[in-house]
Amino acid sequence: MRVLGIDPGLRVLGWGVVDLNGSKCVHVANGICRSAGDDLAERLLSLHAQLTDILSAHRPDAAAVEQTFVNKDAAGTLKLGQARGVAMLVPAQAGLPVAEYAPNTVKKVVVGVGHADKRQVDHMVRMLLPGAQPVGPDAADALAIALCHAHHMQTAGRLDAALARAGGAGA
Repeated sequence: MRVLGIDPGLRVLGWGVVDLNGSKCVHVANGICRSAGDDLAERLLSLHAQLTDILSAHRPDAAAVEQTFVNKDAAGTLKLGQARGVAMLVPAQAGLPVAEYAPNTVKKVVVGVGHADKRQVDHMVRMLLPGAQPVGPDAADALAIALCHAHHMQTAGRLDAALARAGGAGA
């Protein structure tokens, strides 16, 4: 199972791809998309085109996007939400299931604490994905989001197997 993690941003959108093989996650690729253009529509279109190319190149089976937090700057939050919409739209257009995770959930899964800083996330991503060299903090966050989704898929898979065994035992 190949998972694409996306850390949405209007100026810089981070992405990371991991393969889930049983209980092991392997780094495939990571990077950033920088928006281009003078107005918001051009910048969103630029992110859409770049993310579409990434999906085409890496062919993930699922995607996960970090949820937006609301800050004091309402206009900034709205623009980030629009970039997040593009981050969810592109994998959905490709027919992929798209999961969403709160930033604290991602940090809790990857680092062990929900209020970890970017250095801690980067360090743990490198520990959990030997050989991974995130191109920046946005790419490290995206890999953490992919790892979080892989962890949740593993947990769901174990739960489904246990329920199947329990249902089969009583039959």
